Amino acid sequence: PPHLDAMARRLEFWYEFASTYSYLAARRIEKEAARAGVEVRWRPFLLAPVFKAQGLPSSPNIATAARGAYMWRDVERRAARYGYEPRKPSTFPRNPLLAARVATLGESWTPSFSVEVFRANFERDADISEPAHLAPILETIGLDPPAVLDRALADPVKRALRETTSEAIALGIFGAPTFLVRAADAAGGELFWGDDRLEDALLWATTQS
Repeated sequence: PPHLDAMARRLEFWYEFASTYSYLAARRIEKEAARAGVEVRWRPFLLAPVFKAQGLPSSPNIATAARGAYMWRDVERRAARYGYEPRKPSTFPRNPLLAARVATLGESWTPSFSVEVFRANFERDADISEPAHLAPILETIGLDPPAVLDRALADPVKRALRETTSEAIALGIFGAPTFLVRAADAAGGELFWGDDRLEDALLWATTQS
C-alpha cells in the first residue's frame, strides 16, 4: 500500500552457509522480494553460538537421526518444487566461518556471493571452508580473491561477525533462515523462521505499518 514507507518494505534475511533451508531461501529470496516490492538486507551469522546459547550441542537436525533424515527428504521435495538440484554434501555440516566473514564485508556483491557459496556447498559438494573453493566464486563476480580474503580475515570483520551473531541471539533468533521485519522503532520486529515462511514474511512487510 502507498502509505507504507521504505522501512516497512524491508526484510532482513538471517542465514548461515551450512544451513540446508538457508540454501533454499537464498536461491529464491531476491526474486520473491522483487515481486513483492520489498528490499532485502542479507545478514550472515553463525548458528553454533546460537545453539550453545540455547544449551544445545548442535542442530537438532544433526543430533537426531530421524529429524536429519526427514530434513534431507524435505529439502529434496522443496528443491524439486523450485527447480533446484541439490545433493547431500559429503561432509555435513561444513564449516561456514570463512564464507560468513567474507559475506560480512556487506557490500553490493554479498547476495551474489552468498548464493554461489550455497550452490557450491549444496549442489557441487565443494568444501566452502577452503579459500581455494571461495576464490573462484569471488573471481566470477568480478572481485580480486586474495584482496577480499585478506580483508575477511582482519580483526574488524571477525568482530563484526561476532556482534551480528550476538544480535541474532538478542533478537530471539534460534535457527536459519530467519526473516525479520523490523518494528517502526527498529528495536525488534516480527520474526519468521524457515524457508516455508518467506512468503508470510514478505506479506507482513507489505501490509503491516
